[in-house]
Order: sequence, then C-alpha cells, then structure tokens
Amino acid sequence: MGVPAFFRWLSRKYPSIIVNCVEERPKECNGVKIPVDTSKPNPNEVEFDNLYLDMNGIIHPCTHPEDKPAPKNEDEMMVAIFEYIDRLFNIIRPRRLLYMAIDGVAPRAKMNQQRSRRFRASKEGMEATEEKQRVRQEILAKGGILPAEEVKERFDSNCITPGTEFMDNLAKCLRYYVADRLNNDPGWKNLTVILSDASAPGEGEHKIMDYIRRQRAQPNHDPNTHHCLCGADADLIMLGLATHEPNFTIIREEFKPNKPRPCALCNQLGHEKSFSMSRLFLLRFSSFHSFIESILMQVADDPELSILFFLQGYLTESGFVNLQRVQMIMLAVGEVEDNIFKKRKDDEENFKRRQKEKRKRMKRDQPSFIPGGQFSPQALGSGNRSSPQTISNPRQAAFEMRMQNSTPSASPNTSFTSDGTPSPAGGIKRKAEDSDSEPEPEDNIRLWEAGWKQRYYKNKFDVDASDEKFRRKVVRSYVEGLCWVLRYYYQGCASWKWFYPFHYAPFASDFDGIADLPSDFEKGTKPFRPLEQLMGVFPAASGNFLPPTWRKLMTDPESSIIDFYPEDFAIDLNGKKFAWQGVALLPFVDERRLRAALEEVYPDLTSEENRRNSLGGDVLFVGKNHSLCDFIAELYKSSTTEPVDMPPELCHGIQGKLSLNENALELQLTCEIKYLSDITVCELSCSINFKDPQFNEDFVFKAVVLPGAKKPPAVLKPGDWEKTNNNGRPWRPQLGFNRDRQPVHLDQSAFRTSLHVTPGSGMYSNAAPLGAYQGNPYRPLFSGQPQIPKLLSNLRPQDSWRGPTPLFQQSSGAAPLLAWNRMVQSQNAAFQQNQYQGVGGPMNYPQRPEDRLDRGRQVIRPCMICMLVSPKSYEF
Repeated sequence: MGVPAFFRWLSRKYPSIIVNCVEERPKECNGVKIPVDTSKPNPNEVEFDNLYLDMNGIIHPCTHPEDKPAPKNEDEMMVAIFEYIDRLFNIIRPRRLLYMAIDGVAPRAKMNQQRSRRFRASKEGMEATEEKQRVRQEILAKGGILPAEEVKERFDSNCITPGTEFMDNLAKCLRYYVADRLNNDPGWKNLTVILSDASAPGEGEHKIMDYIRRQRAQPNHDPNTHHCLCGADADLIMLGLATHEPNFTIIREEFKPNKPRPCALCNQLGHEKSFSMSRLFLLRFSSFHSFIESILMQVADDPELSILFFLQGYLTESGFVNLQRVQMIMLAVGEVEDNIFKKRKDDEENFKRRQKEKRKRMKRDQPSFIPGGQFSPQALGSGNRSSPQTISNPRQAAFEMRMQNSTPSASPNTSFTSDGTPSPAGGIKRKAEDSDSEPEPEDNIRLWEAGWKQRYYKNKFDVDASDEKFRRKVVRSYVEGLCWVLRYYYQGCASWKWFYPFHYAPFASDFDGIADLPSDFEKGTKPFRPLEQLMGVFPAASGNFLPPTWRKLMTDPESSIIDFYPEDFAIDLNGKKFAWQGVALLPFVDERRLRAALEEVYPDLTSEENRRNSLGGDVLFVGKNHSLCDFIAELYKSSTTEPVDMPPELCHGIQGKLSLNENALELQLTCEIKYLSDITVCELSCSINFKDPQFNEDFVFKAVVLPGAKKPPAVLKPGDWEKTNNNGRPWRPQLGFNRDRQPVHLDQSAFRTSLHVTPGSGMYSNAAPLGAYQGNPYRPLFSGQPQIPKLLSNLRPQDSWRGPTPLFQQSSGAAPLLAWNRMVQSQNAAFQQNQYQGVGGPMNYPQRPEDRLDRGRQVIRPCMICMLVSPKSYEF
C-alpha cells in the first residue's frame, strides 16, 4: 500500500541508486509508423529476464489521470492501458517472462485499509459536489450568470475492485492484448506471459512475490535471473530486498507536469516536449546484504537508520519474529519516550521558526520591481541554455512596464477593497506577520506534556490508562499484527481472516511481557469471495456495482448490517496536518454477521454474477513459436483432467502445474473494444491454466542469497551521496546501466542550428532554415516524390516484422471503422505491414480522438544529435 515519503527520502539521500531510462520511441516518416523493434538489444545496456507489472499502478492513472483529460469511455481506458504496457515493454524488453498481476481479494487485514480509503473517497466526492452547488447558488443569488451545468456520468474509481463488471471486462481485454502481441510482435516471440487477474486472490505485488519465492525454491531456478518490477508503492522496495535476489530492479515514474524534459541521448531541450508522458527511471539494488552493508558504512550520523537496518537481521529470521528481543528493544525505547516526544515538539517549533524567518528574509530582500516577459533578466554564462524570447512590439512592452512601475506602492498598513483599489483611511488592519502560516489542528493529547499516556488512552480508546487488562489486549493484538505483516512480506499470507481490531496503536513502554505471547495463526483460512469483499469495503454510494438485492442491504433501514455503512463518519487527524493522513473512524465489519445476511440473498445471483463471484487462478500464454506451445497442444489433444507438471527445460526453468483452460478452445478471442477485431486463438497462440509449485503449509522459504548467485557491482560507493563529487562537479543522474556513458554536449551555435529542424521551440524556430538543409532527407516529401527515403531503410530490419497484419488493424465485415482507426494505404509494400499512417498511438494501438487534433499537417523532424523525434503530446 505504500510507505509515505520513503522513496523521496531514499532517492535524495542515496541518488546513485537511480538510473534514468533510455527510452526508444516509435518513429514516423511520411505518415508511416515505424514501431520499436523490441527484439533488438536493450538501449539501457542491460538485458532483463523477467518483467513484473503491478497492474493497479497502471490501471488507476490510465482510467482517471490527473495530468490530462480523462478517457471518454471504457474502450479508451483499455487502449490507454495497452499503450502504457507497450511503453514499459519497450524500455525493459524482458527475454523470458512477463507477469501481469491485478489486485484480487485482499486478506482481511488489508480489507480494513481498503474500506477506509473507499469510504473516504466517497465522502470527499459528496462534499465536493455539495460545495460546488453551494458556490453556484451563491453566485446566482448575487446576479451572476453561469452556463448550464453539464450533466455527465462521473467515473467511480471504486469499480477498480475485484468482482465488478469493469474488472471482468479488463481481464478479457488483457487476454486479447496478450494474444495479439504474441502473434505480431517479434520481441514477444519466445516470451512466456502469465496473467493473474482480479479473480485470483491476493494483492498484485504479493502475488508477484509469492511467484518469485516459489520459483526460487525449485532446483532449476537460475540464481542470476535479472528481475524488474514496475510499481509506484514504496513497499515494493522492501519486497524487492526481501527476495534476496542479487539482480532486482524497480521501474517507476517521475511525473512533473508541463515541464520540458531533456533528450535522453544529447541532454538538450527543444526536441522532446513530453507533457503527457512522464519520465521513467530505474531503482536498482545490488544484492540485499551488500546494499544494507553499504548503507550502514555511511550512516554513522544517523543512528535511527542504523538501528533500523541492524534490527532486520537481529529481530527476524525469514519473517519470523524473535519476541524476546523485540521486548528488550521496545522497553528500552519506552524508557526515553518522554524525551523523544519533547524533542519532536522542539524540532517542530524550530522548523516553524526557521520557515518564518526565511519568509521574512525573502520578503525583505525581494526587489520592488522586476520586468517580465521578453525584457525579463537572463542569467549569464555557459550554464544558461534557455533562449530569450523573441523581441516583438517593444513600444507596447515598454509602455506596460512604465505603467506597472508608476503604480503608487501601497504602504504596509494600507488595506484594499474587493476590486483591488486602496481603501480609505481607517480600513481593516493589516494581518499579523505570521498570518500566512496554516492553522494547526487541535491536539488534545499533547505528548510533550506530563500526563500524555492518560490523555491518549482516554481520548483514543475511551478507557483509563490504569486499565491494565485492556492495554494488554491492545498490545497482544499489535504484536500479532507485527508478526502477520513480517510473515506476509517474507512467507505469504499467514491468515486470510486475521485483522487488527483497533484504530490506534499502543506505546513502546506498554510492550512488557510479550516474550511469551504466541505468534502462530489459524491454519486453513480462506479468502472472501469477490462480491463478499465488495460488501465489506464499499460504501452505500458505490452500491451500483452490486446486485440489486445485495445493494439493498446497504441502504434498507431494516437491514441487519445497516450499521456497517454509515453515511457520515469522523476523521481523526491524530497529530497529522492533512485529512488524508487522518484515521477514518469506521465500524469494523463483523464477518459472521455479514455472511449470515448474505446467505439470504445468494439465491438471487444470476449465472454471470456467480461466475464473477468465484475465485480463479493464473493463465499462462505462449506464442506459436515458443518451445512450450507444442506441449500444451498435446495436452489439449489428450483431454486430460489432472494437472500436469510443467517441463522446466521448455520454459526457461519455470516450474508449476498446468491444467486445461475450458475457454481456450474457443475459435476466437472476442475483444471487448468495439473497433478492434477478434483474434483466432487456436491457430496462433496457446493459453492454459497455471498454478505455482505447492508446498506444505509449514514450509519456510529461506530469505538467503542462493548458491551460485554472482554478486553484482556495488551500487552505493563512498561519495555517491555527497552534495558534490566527481571532481567537484554536481551529481548527475546516470543514463542507462553503462557507467561510462557520456552525454553529448552542444555549444550555442550548434544548438541554434538544431532549432532550425525542431518545430515550435526557441527564438529561431520560425526562421527559414539555411539553404544547405533544404535537402534534408528526413523532411516529409511532397506528392510525386518517392515516399520512403533511402536513408530510412536502415532504421530497422525489414524481415523482423514479417507475418500477418495485426488483426486490430483489419476491418471486420463491411462496417466502417471509427475515424481515428482508419488507415491510409501506403504506396510502398515494404512498409504496409504492421504500420499505421500517421494516426496510430504507441505500438500501433489507435489513439483517442483528442490526442490527434490538428496533427495532420504537423512536421516531425529528428534531433540532429540523437536522431530521435519528439513524441506527440496531448492537446488541452
């Protein structure tokens, strides 16, 4: 679920673990789309074996993005997900396995957190709607004129939960996507693909970790496998380290809206303005022990961090907690709790004081007037690579500057009216100097004052601190939670039904006598079914995703579980600053009462709803050229009903059980997206049910580096995290995995020349190019000229994309395709296969209509240094 601000702290303190991705983008010439050949070597100069996608980190930004217009319908959402997966695949280019995991039914301990977030999102949405209506009414009451309120259906992100129709359609679309890619992309030719959709229980990242743990326990596992995991949650860092795999990399996104980014090869601005596609970078570790040791050697000034990493090997062993040692350390911390709370308060006050002094100093030192626009000051020196604005209409600009400068400055005590003019004498007083600071939330606990423990238990638990029995109950539950979480990270889910039954935690000084507490969990527990989980995590406002009779249990005043779905609830900030950091005080769901209420409405489910309410498993896909394809075909011919062991020699050492998929014999894989054609599966690719190797419930997965693993070069070295290194020069991020890669430098004259062939940037962008460049072979050619320049014939081998045309480019029947999916026939046969003519998105999937407005006549020219063209940005 994430560790707030952990990645930001880690990347700032140890920046050398960050590697900026070298991303090769599809090229386009004369309206012919030249896709990236992912069968070529990785431009990051490292070859990855396995790529794991935590799909929920992809689904959410693609369905309700924050930096661009939202997709108009579900079809566009699916295409956006396809494009994002293509982009990740182009960067990583796995050679053995692609594992896509969607969050399934979560353990009960995580369901409480999901319930809190979904209720909070529903409440915030209702409050925003009410506030919007209040403002509209206030404006109209004052005589204002507003346009008619647009009524449109709001996308409820709560549908991204197992058991909904949206998640079922997503699974179908991903099966279509995988089959299409295996049939048409040479980079997928020998790839094994495993899809774990929302019907398979477990969170996505933990399904991935469970797969890695079980494969590591097999004798055929390659200990030097290079893993890459995609996800934005900081807990993926912990999970990656916990695997003890020596080659583990995390790819994640860095998003800075509306900011031009330098080219990955020449490090210059001007030919890659990516407003819609954020930069991706790789977070790399050496082996687990070398990473921890490297940090410990350099954090002598940070004892808390040193203790934290030291405890990893002292308090736990493969996820099992030594409670006697935990008690010793927690009680030692409890002895200095008073001093810790007081020091924390002093640090907060000192920080506020420094910020206040900084604001005063900046306000005092700020110049009274600074010209802007084309007359704004420009920094001197070779380090400034930004080009000044073109001078236009200087008389008008000078007049505006004089008028701005001649405006009489108001005295510090002058007040202003609502229209911005100074008010007459005797107006409202100026606010205090520190009035710009935000109001602090009320803190009734005051941990820095005497009596803090009594106030804490009285306010949070409504009991007296002297109630020893209740405090022991809280501590026991908290210790169980500690054991459950560590077991969850290292061994998998220890119990599907356990959860922490309180909203708040005890103090370190309360951990007395925990050494003898049992740390075992009930065995044989089973996860909730998908629709049962929806009843446990959804508010009544999201009941439209449930069957009608189930939905009624959320709203009917006579319902036996109506108290599970409060319309309003309190949020305790608990010492935090923002509402999203607070604790949502929701009632806990009683599993026995919930199941008893659902027994009465289970008979009302349709066959389709029963199918969505069932638990499923993983599906394995291979292409027709894969060595495992013939083995799977023979299994279907034999019609065996028993699971069969998967031969590891045919599938890069992967082991598990294969069983027949009843849906795999369909003649066509129907696509849920209207303007993409169906795929004939039985002739082109194979799919079959896959199950990880099984072990006894008491089996312990050892958290150790496997024999034969080669230790990679250390990532952290002395000086990597200093403010200045590399002979006194500031630290700069590394491009790709080659430490010796040097960025190309352009002087000012060469940079000005490059702007001639880069549309829409720089002060020379509108100037006519030099005569010597009129014959640039990369310029678009006019009618009557040969369509494909000879110099472009070597950009990629022609034979690598032989084969049938992707079926999503073919029209089915006589029905016309949508406008943005229409293709212009190429005049050159060599480029007819697998190419879109100017309107295709990344990797040939059709773009959304708003992504291609006013693009038909745009001239795209490559950078003179790296020969990369600018990606098309979204229009706003």
